[in-house]
Amino acid sequence: MMLAKPKKLNAGDTVALVSLSSGLAGEESILWRTQQGIDRLESVFGLRVKVMPHALKGMEYIYQHPEKRAADLNQAIADPEVKAIVCAIGGNETVRILPYIDVENLKANPKIFTGYSDTTTNHLFFYQHGISTSYGPALLTDFAENIEMDNYTIENIRKAWFSADLIGEIKPSAFIRQHGLQWDEENKGKTRPQITNQGYELLNGQAAGLVTGHLIGGCLEVLTNLRGSQYFPALEAFKGALLFLETSEEYISPSQLEDNLRAFMTMGIFDQINGLLIGKPQNNVYYDEYKDIWHKILEEVGRPDLAVLYNMSFGHNEPKCVLPYGAQAQINTEDSSFRIVESAVID
Repeated sequence: MMLAKPKKLNAGDTVALVSLSSGLAGEESILWRTQQGIDRLESVFGLRVKVMPHALKGMEYIYQHPEKRAADLNQAIADPEVKAIVCAIGGNETVRILPYIDVENLKANPKIFTGYSDTTTNHLFFYQHGISTSYGPALLTDFAENIEMDNYTIENIRKAWFSADLIGEIKPSAFIRQHGLQWDEENKGKTRPQITNQGYELLNGQAAGLVTGHLIGGCLEVLTNLRGSQYFPALEAFKGALLFLETSEEYISPSQLEDNLRAFMTMGIFDQINGLLIGKPQNNVYYDEYKDIWHKILEEVGRPDLAVLYNMSFGHNEPKCVLPYGAQAQINTEDSSFRIVESAVID
C-alpha cells in the first residue's frame, strides 16, 4: 500500500501542538515543561508553534471530551498554516477520538504527525486511510528533555522531516536516558543520567542477508489492545513488512510478552512479515528476559529466515529515532545494521 507523504519542514514553518491522549501538558504543575518543549521547537528547529484550543485544558477536561481532542486534530489538519502536528504525550484511550476524525479532511491534507506509545492508535488510523506518519518524538518527553535535547534525536528529526532525501542508515544511540526523574520544576536543572547502549543485536535470520520491507508497528501493548477492533491493521498490511515493536514504561512481564506475541503468531502476522525491529526495553528492564521470550516465540514461528534486530532506539527511549510508516527500510544481517531507503517527506 502506497502511503501519501507529507511535505518537508523548513525553518519558519508552523507546527501544531495537540493533546490526543492524556491532558498532562495542561496541568499547572507541568506547564513549565510544556513551555520548555515549545521553546525547543522554536529555538532548535526555527519553527513556530500553534497551541490548539483544547490542548492545554488539563487531564480531566481532556478525558471527558474526546470530541474536543479530535476537533483540535481536525482543525490542525485543515489549517493551511500548519505543516506538522506534534502530540504532547501518550496516554491510554486516544481510541475514543477516532469516531470524530474528519477522514476526508485527513486524506486531503497529509501532514507530518509525530508521537508514540498510545499514539500508535492514531498512526494506524492514518495508515488505514493512506497517510504516512512518524513514530517519533513527543513534546513532553523528547523536545522538553532537561537542559537540552539530545543530538541523536535532533539529527534523526532533521533527516526525517527537514529533507526529502532518503533517510539512510539509522545507527543505535550511544546511550539512553535513565527513566524515573520526576517532572517537578525543581528538577528542571538536573540532567538525567546516561546509560551506555551496547548497540543492535541480531536475534534471528543470520543468513538472511539484506532484507527489505515497509515499516509498520508501534507500542506492543496498544497493538494488543486493538486486536479484534476495526482499527487493527488487516493481515495483508503486514505482508512483506518490517514490523517494529516496543514496550512501554509499564514494563509488562515476560509472561505477558509471551502471551501477546503468541497471539500475533496465531493471527498469522509473523508468517507475513519480512523482518522485525524491536525497541530497547526502557531502562533495560527485562532486557535479557524479553530476549529469551523472543527466541522462544521465533522458534515456535519456525522461520529461521526472519531477520530480527533487537535493542533499537525508538519508542519509550530517549534519545530516539524516527520511523516513518510505510517507508521502505532494510535490515542487513551481515553487519546488523538498519537503514531507511526512502524519504519520510516530499519537497
